[in-house]
Formats: sequence, C-alpha cells, structure tokens
Amino acid sequence: MNITVVGSGYVGLVTGTCFAEMGNRVTCIDIDQGKIDKLKKGIIPIYEPGLEAMVIKNMENGSLHFSTKLEDGLENSKVVFIAVGTPMGEDGSADLQYVLSVATEIGQIMKKPLIVVDKSTVPVGTADKVAEVIEQELNKRHEDIEFHVVSNPEFLKEGAAIQDFMKPDRIVIGADNELAFETMRDLYAPFTHNHDRMIEMDIRSAEMTKYVANAMLATKISFMNEIANICELVDADVNQVRIGIGSDTRIGYSFIYPGSGYGGSCFPKDVKALKKIAEDQGYHAGLISSVEAVNDRQKLVIAEKVVSRFGEDLSGKTFAIWGLAFKPGTDDMREAPAIYIAKELVKRGAQIKAYDPKAMHEAQTFYLKDTPNISYFDSKYETLGEANAMILLTEWKEFRSPDFEELKMKLVEPIIFDGRNQYSHLRLETKGFEYYQIGKRAELANT
Repeated sequence: MNITVVGSGYVGLVTGTCFAEMGNRVTCIDIDQGKIDKLKKGIIPIYEPGLEAMVIKNMENGSLHFSTKLEDGLENSKVVFIAVGTPMGEDGSADLQYVLSVATEIGQIMKKPLIVVDKSTVPVGTADKVAEVIEQELNKRHEDIEFHVVSNPEFLKEGAAIQDFMKPDRIVIGADNELAFETMRDLYAPFTHNHDRMIEMDIRSAEMTKYVANAMLATKISFMNEIANICELVDADVNQVRIGIGSDTRIGYSFIYPGSGYGGSCFPKDVKALKKIAEDQGYHAGLISSVEAVNDRQKLVIAEKVVSRFGEDLSGKTFAIWGLAFKPGTDDMREAPAIYIAKELVKRGAQIKAYDPKAMHEAQTFYLKDTPNISYFDSKYETLGEANAMILLTEWKEFRSPDFEELKMKLVEPIIFDGRNQYSHLRLETKGFEYYQIGKRAELANT
C-alpha cells in the first residue's frame, strides 16, 4: 500500500519506517528542509534504539522516501497519516494549529479518495474539525472527492518504540464507516498476524483512549510517589510496600516504582490536556489535578533532600548528576526531573557535573542551555572528582552496578542521592555510604 506520513518527528518517523519495513511504499513529509536533508543522508534527528538501521535499510530498498512537498506523497497514496506535533497551549489544551494546517493542505491538494488518519495525540472532536477543514477546501475547489477521517492513537514507549509498533499489544481504530475500518485492517494485518490486537470503536472514543491511558499510568506513578512520601514520614520502607502490593494481579508491578516523578513528551502534556477537556465541559477533574500536583512536587524531592543534608546555601558544593533524560533508552529531556533539580541546586549556589549516555546534547543546546555552573563529562566516573555527592536521576543500565569503591574514593564524601531507588536493595550503609532515596529515611554510613 502507498502511504504518506506527515511529520517526521518521533511518532511520524517511527510510524513511517515500520510501515515501510512491512513492504509498504512510504513517503514521510516534513516542512523542515534541514531535517529532510539529514534524513536522506541517514542522519536521524532523535535517538531510538534500532531506528537508524531500519531507516537506512528501507531507504536503500526503495520503500522509504522523504520530501518537503505533500503532493509528492498524496499523488499515489491511499492513506495519509497526520503525525505532527500538538504542543501544549498556555491553558493546558492541545494546540491543533499544525494538525489543521495539514488538513487544509490535504484539502487543497488531494485528487482521489483518501483515508486521513489522525496519529497525533489530539483531543476529542479533532477528527470532526479535520473533516470540516478538508471539506471546506474541497468546496473552494468545487470538488467532490470521497475521504474519511480515522483516529489511530499511538502507544509507543520511547526507548522501545520499534518493538511496540512491530508487536503491538493493541491497535485502536476509531472510524465511522466500514471502508475506513477495512482499509486500516489491511494496513495493520502484518502486525496482527499471530493475534488479532485491533480494537475498533467510534472516533471520539478512540481520541479519548490515548489521553485516558496516559493519565491512568501517570496516576499510578503519582499515587506511588505520594505513598513513598508517607512511608518516609512513618519510617516504613516503600520498596517493601511496592513488592507487597505489586503481587496483587489487579495492581501489578508496572508504574509503581517510586522516583522523582514522570516526565517526557506524553504524560505531562496529556494529563494537562485531559484536565482541560474536563474543564471545557464544566467539570473539575479533581483526581487528575492531584496527579499533576503530586508530580510537580515530586520533581524537587531529591533537591530538598540535598538541601536538608547540606544546608540552604550550597555555595562551594559540587554535585555529580548521573542521568539527564526523563527515562533510559531516549535522549528526550522534556519535563525531565533533572531539569528542575539541576536548576534548584544551581540557584542555591551549587556547581553541577553531569553525565548522560544520550541526552547531554539536548541539555547543553536547549533544556539547560542558560543554566550556569553546569559542566558535562564523557563518562560517569569523570563527574565524581571534587563532588560532595552523587545524584542518580535516570536509571540507565550502565548505572545499575557501578564500582562503589571508586565512587567512595573519588567523592569528597561517600554520599548518594538516588532519585530512582536504583540501589535500594544493596544496603549501601554497610559499604560506608550515606544513602538517600525516595520514600525511605536515610541510611547513614557506619563511621
């Protein structure tokens, strides 16, 4: 099948590449000429395991193409995916200007019947707006061309997006006619060969599903972080509590690890958007609002522990930060706890020595660009010299089993602040460390 994917960011590039991998002829469109030029050379703008090799392979075999002109894709395509950004507006709602701009251009260019698929995360009612815009443009041209708008939300986890797309646990399709459903069934058939994972529903329910899924996962995270803070107050061990409740199959172990809060491109934006959707209908979403408030507070818990240990004035203190990305397996720093913690410590006079396997370029050029007193290093151990403590903020695999003797030797004091409870099982006080984690009182070094 010939497919066009508009938007070559995270969702669009993964979507287009995976469809090409299954033998479709895919054209990815983006208005950024520089990005398209790099993609044609095999230079990928994001870090996602396995993506670069798959892009290059499918370009070489002629299945995957890149262009800045929408007409290059629509000329032969049966399906066009809209996968452009929906940034958060000042009021928390999703900004649809890019989605509707693509819809306008589709209406101006299309010459034959088309299935238009909303792949971007969009609020309820967006498909109606997209259809209205396309219809308006067709009317201006005095054309009567059949088209159908479908909602097909993505459920990709950064760091595992290829696997998620190739072996999905569900494919949600929202449509209002059988032709659209049939086309999407054909398109996704190679991904559901062994098990039918397609869930068909009305369009508005499909649009709502993505927001609710992310809000549910964010709720589990904020709930467990709230419990962690209570556990610390009553001298209970949240890690033992987590094991105790996770064994209940109704709850499970996923998304109940205490930490420094959620970040990334989806949870913060989608929780705000869902809250705004409710407000627009005159309903106060108290639980969703609390999820967001807990997460906002949680991002500074580790900074508060540092201040409690070293005092309000951190002048003359240096801290090694391991991990900047909001989670391992990605270079994404959107709403990462590291941003808030680093800025809070620097504001109090501290020096920061930072290392991350993938996200340091993002930090230097954007997220921490204007934050002073931050130095970046090529390895985790280089950050430790003259540092008063190490702060772990992203649970990359290379941080799981560090050389604790080297940490003790290089740090000014053997102190670890663990924002992901990565070492909670190790009894670090027996190794001579002061160990501060989420949801448990500090274990001080034996002296």
